[in-house]
Amino acid sequence: MSNPSYDVLKEIISNRRSIFPGQYNQKEISFVSIQQILESARWAPNHKVTEPWRFKVITGLGLERLSSYLGDKYIEKAGEGYSEMKLKKMKQKALKSGAVIAICMQRDLTESIPEWEEIAAVGCAVQNMWLTAHTLNIGAYWSSPKVFTENNTFLSLKPGEKVLGLFYMGYYEQKVMKRTPSEINSKTEWIKE
Repeated sequence: MSNPSYDVLKEIISNRRSIFPGQYNQKEISFVSIQQILESARWAPNHKVTEPWRFKVITGLGLERLSSYLGDKYIEKAGEGYSEMKLKKMKQKALKSGAVIAICMQRDLTESIPEWEEIAAVGCAVQNMWLTAHTLNIGAYWSSPKVFTENNTFLSLKPGEKVLGLFYMGYYEQKVMKRTPSEINSKTEWIKE
């Protein structure tokens, strides 16, 4: 017997894809849509209700500043042997996006739970955001370039806060390729006794 709620949820989950900035059409994403995406993050599971996710939304001229920052940091890290093609791609990601959300984690300052649990909670929050973006026909992609996650000077970080990546978002028109993951039974072991 079919369960309509399960069927809708399964369709949303199975059709969600990484949509890369090169596919975006640069259409602005409304404040309301960004708020809906962020709102879904707060419902993610998190041990001891630490709510470790922190988000910094970059739009408008902030995207140009992010583009310059990523380019400058890439050149700084790569040195004289940097690739013009990689530089252009790094800078274009921000410029092609309708919005970018910096994904951060606020470590529980008392360290009452393991750090991996805080990171997992942020991952769950981002998955909620990704599914919501998908339902709004907004493409999204989580990237974690070292030039942004290490020694970040673009963001004002609080003590115990660390950057886990960038959540690029944008509208797109291209067809998305279907994906067929491995059967779950190939990844599952049942222990019955």
